Amino acid sequence: MIRRGAPKKQPEPATPEHPVVLGKMGCVYGIMGWLKIFSSTENAESIFDYTPWFIYQFHQWKYIEWEDWKRHSEDFIIKIKGIDDRAEASFLTHREIIVDSNHLPPLEADDYYWKDLIGCQVVTIIGYELGIVIDMIETGANDVMVVQANLQDRFRMTERLLPFVHKQVVKIVDLTARLIEVDWDPGF
Repeated sequence: MIRRGAPKKQPEPATPEHPVVLGKMGCVYGIMGWLKIFSSTENAESIFDYTPWFIYQFHQWKYIEWEDWKRHSEDFIIKIKGIDDRAEASFLTHREIIVDSNHLPPLEADDYYWKDLIGCQVVTIIGYELGIVIDMIETGANDVMVVQANLQDRFRMTERLLPFVHKQVVKIVDLTARLIEVDWDPGF
């Protein structure tokens, strides 16, 4: 005798221990519950390689499982599993797409995730403390570190923009010590 029943429901993945934002859901697209999404990954399409996705909504983590995606102009649209109309999809708009950073692939030597650089102390090769990395900017030519200067900065700087050019400007990155050593004029 063959017994048939509902397929076993897969357990939801654990909520992120080390959340990192990879993109954002935009507005609803069409009447069937599709959503526009914007990727923050270096290769925009790579956002679909990182799973599971979560959003933080109403003070709790919510697991999001997409069943289909398509390229739409410069961005993408996705179909969320179980969301079949515009009204349901509207509850997910303008939410950040979050994954656990433990699920990100390892990087090659001299490559770094921005999330790991933010919060690092930046010092010159002669030991002058420039400040703390508070943000990163993509310029096309190279990434740029936004460094908030120390309060006692003798050059009265409040913020510095340093190109993240390995071996030329950036000499050492020690993520364990949370330290980045640079060849940079502190007065600039």
